[in-house]
Amino acid sequence: MSKVGLIVPTLNAGSLWKYWLKAFEQQTRKPDFLLLIDSSSSDDTVVLASLYGFEVRVISKSEFNHGGTRQSGIDMLPEADIIVFLTQDALLADPDAIKKLLAAFVDQQVGAAYGRQLPHRNAGPIAAHARLFNYPAESQLRGIEDRARFGIKTVFLSNSFAAYRRNALMQVGGFPIDTIMNEDTYVAGKMLLSGWKIAYCADAQVFHSHDYGFLDEFKRYFDIGVFHTDTAWLQHTFGGASDEGMRFVVSEMHYLIKRAPWLIPSAVLRTGLKWIGFKLGALHKGLPRVIRRCFSLHKTYWLRALS
Repeated sequence: MSKVGLIVPTLNAGSLWKYWLKAFEQQTRKPDFLLLIDSSSSDDTVVLASLYGFEVRVISKSEFNHGGTRQSGIDMLPEADIIVFLTQDALLADPDAIKKLLAAFVDQQVGAAYGRQLPHRNAGPIAAHARLFNYPAESQLRGIEDRARFGIKTVFLSNSFAAYRRNALMQVGGFPIDTIMNEDTYVAGKMLLSGWKIAYCADAQVFHSHDYGFLDEFKRYFDIGVFHTDTAWLQHTFGGASDEGMRFVVSEMHYLIKRAPWLIPSAVLRTGLKWIGFKLGALHKGLPRVIRRCFSLHKTYWLRALS
């Protein structure tokens, strides 16, 4: 039977954390190894996790890197055949969530699987639509042969609730340590090119959503632009992001017209900020580093970036 590890990166998990831990405690399939990598929290994140059986490794905030930190966690769990990742704000929606996610690995061609993210119960309409658009009710199994159908969405994957077959992950070199974000998308692309498949498990669910402010929307898409420019092979292989972006905008307008028409001006402004952020991110190499840090949501990345 495969050994399963769970890795959770944390930083000041806050009031949701006790509910996260209770939801985890109710899981019918508990991982064999529990690892928390904490970026020097000042609240009770670490104390509570220890009470629930987590091994804790504390790093400095400046050490955290989306890919590198997760890869270091994998290296700490050498006996785990499958590694599950969760974030501190992804609340397991039912007691079988992890069990249902792991079921995808019965198929020996599956290198990675991710679950469905439902909006938090207090999520606003804009945040709710983003989750409903990106995480449909139907499961999918995607291979390299599906790129004509799904385009850039072929490599969609989220480490907020995902699992990886260890040998598949290591075959493609593990998580990258030099990307600003989207280490999950990067690995998905590498796995598909190596013949593995990506499973989307719609019945394995967490509550996870963000009500981003206007400035955070801009900064997030600046970082997305940086990522796609620095990993141009992804769009060359699977197609550009513009078609998917337009499909999202049309879907969002239809959703808001029916449910929250007063938010349409806000959504239009957000779309503009996302577009500007993405374009500036794509041109980041021509910007001074101080500007890149100012525009970025992941500021510590620029302390390590060489260009």
